[in-house]
Amino acid sequence: MSETCGFGVIGTGVWGETHLKTYSTHPGAELASICDLNEELLRARAEQYGAGSWTTDYRELLARDDIAAVSVVTPDFLHREIAVAAAEAGKHVLLEKPMATTVEDCQAMIDAADANGVKLMVDFHNRWNPAMWGIKEKIEAGEMGEPQVLTVRLNDTIYVPTRMLSWAGDSTVIWFLGSHAVDLVRWLFDDEVVRVYSVSRSRVLAERGIDTPDFFHTICELEGGGVAHVETCWIMSTEMPTVFDFKLEMIGSEGTAFADASSHRMLQTFTAESGAEYPDVAVVTEIHGLPNGFGVQSIRHFADCVIYDREPVVRPEDGLENTRVLVAIHESAESGQPVEL
Repeated sequence: MSETCGFGVIGTGVWGETHLKTYSTHPGAELASICDLNEELLRARAEQYGAGSWTTDYRELLARDDIAAVSVVTPDFLHREIAVAAAEAGKHVLLEKPMATTVEDCQAMIDAADANGVKLMVDFHNRWNPAMWGIKEKIEAGEMGEPQVLTVRLNDTIYVPTRMLSWAGDSTVIWFLGSHAVDLVRWLFDDEVVRVYSVSRSRVLAERGIDTPDFFHTICELEGGGVAHVETCWIMSTEMPTVFDFKLEMIGSEGTAFADASSHRMLQTFTAESGAEYPDVAVVTEIHGLPNGFGVQSIRHFADCVIYDREPVVRPEDGLENTRVLVAIHESAESGQPVEL
């Protein structure tokens, strides 16, 4: 593979813009084409990030010879068709999390990637989160002893399902946030989830006409004996200083670690012009005119893997196993009973 590659982005909305920022500023990448159903947004994004072309039909993008890889940044339940078509067109694929909403869809994408010899990675960007990486390093160095109990709290304000996402009613907070949390469970324990028990409620959002649960509280039991509690909701007050609240606690046999990954803990500014602000300085930010943050680093890693022909650190099977756990969580919440994986 040459040291300059063409990239395409399918889905240029809220998080799709992060992919545009990353590819358009990567020295070895060319933002060759972008795709979205919203033509007005698409035109604006193409002009802002210097895309070589744009189209509302992803098939036209995949037919281009100057594109080596694509990011698929569509809603979680719309990944399979595009990803399989991309693999069959010989394009490497970066999927936003979750990989898909069924195990069958995940397997179909893995099979297509294997059959066509292309790389397939899921963007679990918290593996690049400095706070989470710090805990992972302590575990791998043996300083934590054997991981015993993990608590992950990842919540959003009600702005997300009511205003940010037009498709929240077709998804759940477990797909949207729980995918991050479950990946951290598997990654930090370096183990597989074998049993889940989850409780959810549908009251607040249902009253607003959005047919999706307000929250899930989930217990995950791992094969090696570890236990994780995962809290995910998206009904926090919009008076919160940031759109999300993210905390983690890991208790090992020899050590304990706490992480507060909510960006408002890192920087607060108060000015007459802007008032009180709690800007993001960790996930996606800009330093010396270039995009930075762990939300950018994971995409940059994928680009490097394509350009320099390396294997991504997130394996396709990580996406499949993540979805397998998320499906079981939904089943448990619906049945009121634990579910074995």
